[in-house]
Amino acid sequence: MFSRRHPYLYFLLVFSTIVGASAVGLTLLVVLGIKSPDFEFGENGEAVGVVEINGLIADAGDTIRMIKKFRDNKSVKAIVLRIDSPGGGVGPSQEIFREVRKTVKQKKVVASLGSVAASGGLYIAVGADGIVANPGTVTGSIGVIIGYANFQQLLEKIGLVPVVVKSGPYKDIGSPTRKMSEDEKKILQDFVDSVHRQFISAIAEGRNLQLAKVEAIADGRIFSGEVAMQLGLVDRIGNLEDAIEWAGRMGGIKGKITALYPREKRFSFLKYFVDSFLQVAKEAIRPHLAVQYYYPAYAE
Repeated sequence: MFSRRHPYLYFLLVFSTIVGASAVGLTLLVVLGIKSPDFEFGENGEAVGVVEINGLIADAGDTIRMIKKFRDNKSVKAIVLRIDSPGGGVGPSQEIFREVRKTVKQKKVVASLGSVAASGGLYIAVGADGIVANPGTVTGSIGVIIGYANFQQLLEKIGLVPVVVKSGPYKDIGSPTRKMSEDEKKILQDFVDSVHRQFISAIAEGRNLQLAKVEAIADGRIFSGEVAMQLGLVDRIGNLEDAIEWAGRMGGIKGKITALYPREKRFSFLKYFVDSFLQVAKEAIRPHLAVQYYYPAYAE
């Protein structure tokens, strides 16, 4: 009831709770001397390093760090990116893609698509030397979306009047408290089109496809892994073990191929709890924030 009558007050309450919990959590982490997790890598002969990319792509830091460590590890002859993600943020997806493109100059990289590798997940995959998917893998969803909720009518009903002081006419573009102008719609549409072209160019580059061919399928639709292979987005049909085998052989491993997974040095329950709480809270308030853009999950 409180959130319905006073949405802004409710937002401030949630935000304050998140900030407070974050401060407490960080303080306890410092006091208890719990370090952020790092990764240990084995040196058991030749191996294929496996980097797992799961869930919403919201941050590139850990993934890039793992790719770099495998790239610098002489015992790792090739890398497999195990992707099971519906998409995510534009920035993180592009950062990981760039790191993959740098890595293929030194070592072979194969992307293994799990149950879902759509939108931003596909963006990352096309940077690899090869892509393996299951026949029923959900992939594609080549597109960009901007979305936000408009509360103007709700605020008028409850008598709240937003007050905005801005430095320019477009500083509050996408404001949830007023109707969007036609000029603003055009600005955002041009922005979406620009990022969309970046996505298309990355696929064309990574998959060695003509731009026109990619443009023809870059309308947000999804494909099965089987259809994706027919379209040139996937090289082989197979599972993770097939991808590891292929990567190992391309990397020059002659005998039995061993998969090397990163593992955390120590587990911090407190950090896990704080991170989980912050993630849940962020997802809860995200619809109430200003304009966001991302490579959308395939179901959106």
